[in-house]
Amino acid sequence: MPLQIEDVRKSFGKFPALNGVSLEAQDGEFIALLGPSGSGKTTLLRCIAGLEAPDSGAVRFQNENLLTQKVRDRRIGFVFQHYALFRHMTAAQNVAFGLNAKRGAERPAKAAIAARVEELLALVQLDGLANRYPSQLSGGQRQRVALARALAIEPRILLLDEPFGALDAKVRRELRRWLREIHVRTGLTTIFVTHDQEEALELADRVALLKDGQLEQVGTPEELYHQPATAFVFEFVGDHVKTPCVVRGGVAEIGAARAPIVGPAPADGPATAYIRPDSFDVGDAHGPGIRAKLRDVVSAGASGRLDCEIEGGLHIEVRVPHAVAQGLKPGDVVTITPREARVWA
Repeated sequence: MPLQIEDVRKSFGKFPALNGVSLEAQDGEFIALLGPSGSGKTTLLRCIAGLEAPDSGAVRFQNENLLTQKVRDRRIGFVFQHYALFRHMTAAQNVAFGLNAKRGAERPAKAAIAARVEELLALVQLDGLANRYPSQLSGGQRQRVALARALAIEPRILLLDEPFGALDAKVRRELRRWLREIHVRTGLTTIFVTHDQEEALELADRVALLKDGQLEQVGTPEELYHQPATAFVFEFVGDHVKTPCVVRGGVAEIGAARAPIVGPAPADGPATAYIRPDSFDVGDAHGPGIRAKLRDVVSAGASGRLDCEIEGGLHIEVRVPHAVAQGLKPGDVVTITPREARVWA
């Protein structure tokens, strides 16, 4: 049965952190809650876990109303951004904490707990580090211990609140791949909070993008990137160029360039065009298109980047193949032509 979040509302004083959020996660689905700071991501996660009580709405899982259950009865694993490990406990003791905290007949035998801890440390690739304290582990290793601790209680749902936020970029990329593998192996319904759109697009089956306590769009990573429902979604998911335009007959006129409009076109008149940086063709100074002066040319990275200054002093970043970037230098004048644009009035 799916996890069902129905019209959840939560305010802190006069501030509406959640304003009628409804979302459904299928069994075994990995959903990313994406959005800027203050959009309501963590508040929604905490309402599911029972760490916050919503003002109204419902949260159901397997036909049970989670809002009527105590936190310990929900069987939800929670991984915090800053690990929240017990510094006086070893890695093994931290992983075993939830099992040792069970009461009476619910608590497994010591041998069963030891076996479960050993199994989980192997799962998160920390074999041989069971007796180390958190201060003796790297940030990535501490995060793995935190995940193993959340999995130890055999949760029905796994919640992760920006678990990689305190880690450097290289470690984050490594742990993203590893977390996706763990998700596939455990098959748990997983809700993952992040403000990093690259992280959300790489990890999730579906992404729920929030803004000001409301859902802007829910869909696969491909849908949010290629079929954004609003200008905010286009801006937040992926890099973009934003420029004034004039709409005439379903075409966006941007200076001397004309770009076909993808998706719904607004009525003829002034509007704003949104273009991906890699959706431009670059030509010589006398060709058709938008005349631009190159302020900078960067050839490092996955593609070349051109910092273009167009009429009115507007700067536009264009991404091109390395072969194109290597033939250009700062000060050159070129023309840039968008192949397509999405337009909102």
